[in-house]
Amino acid sequence: MTLPPNASPNAAQLEYWNNSAGPTWARHHDQLDRHIAPLGAECLRRLAPAPGEQVLDVGCGCGHTTSDIAERVGVAGGVVGVDISVPMLEVARARSAPRAGGRMEFREADAQTADLGQGRFDAAYSRFGVMFFADPVAAFGNIRKALTVGGRLGFVCWRPLAANPWLSEPLEAARPFLPPLPPPDPLAPGPFAFADERRVRAILDDAHFADVDVRGFDAEIGVGGLAESLALTLQVGPLGAALRENPSCKDVLAEPVRAVLSRYLTPRGVLMPAAVWIVLARNPGSR
Repeated sequence: MTLPPNASPNAAQLEYWNNSAGPTWARHHDQLDRHIAPLGAECLRRLAPAPGEQVLDVGCGCGHTTSDIAERVGVAGGVVGVDISVPMLEVARARSAPRAGGRMEFREADAQTADLGQGRFDAAYSRFGVMFFADPVAAFGNIRKALTVGGRLGFVCWRPLAANPWLSEPLEAARPFLPPLPPPDPLAPGPFAFADERRVRAILDDAHFADVDVRGFDAEIGVGGLAESLALTLQVGPLGAALRENPSCKDVLAEPVRAVLSRYLTPRGVLMPAAVWIVLARNPGSR
């Protein structure tokens, strides 16, 4: 998928999620869902979609979370999953609706700019799908308008990279074998754009949400044994991004990364610490 320059305020993310990261996620969606499922499940538990509700799933990806929500809202409810990644949406649209679950609809749409409807949804949810907007205040303002008065928002996002050994430690082990990596811009769209709790609160305040609640949540996450964990680690996160730019480095750094992962090997596979924010808010309907 080739996009014209300046086609969207999120043109760079459109390119990234269609031509780079998106195909990787689509190929490994079952593994990745197992990996981060405990983090999204805790947010969904706190958001508590109820039978009969209509829910918006922002950055729905391959549809795992959309299916989970559909099961919770039941046949009287429904879920609309939106994403900008065509490869991931292809996986989502091939997914069967859960038995006795609500209707699932998938839309290729940018939640920052798309018409999501006015007051259509009782709740909006996102599992790691809201950190990539060029203008997050505008994006959350657009999402808020799609909520009913009193409608709930719930999303999960990463705390700082240093607080997430499952990402930071493999990357540090690989650094000596990679070209120098540019320092990340903490405000640029990307996985850690919402690492600062104060920034998250300020964005939601500026988007006119009320009752903003930001709480840390920690869990040990993993995808399986050492070989499976290594294969996935070399394809996702900051290390995966670095290797997409420097594929010739993969063989030489695989063993140091394997050594890091092996320190976390348990009878249940490789389990490493992860740290996220779980964010809840409400549409007061006053603006």
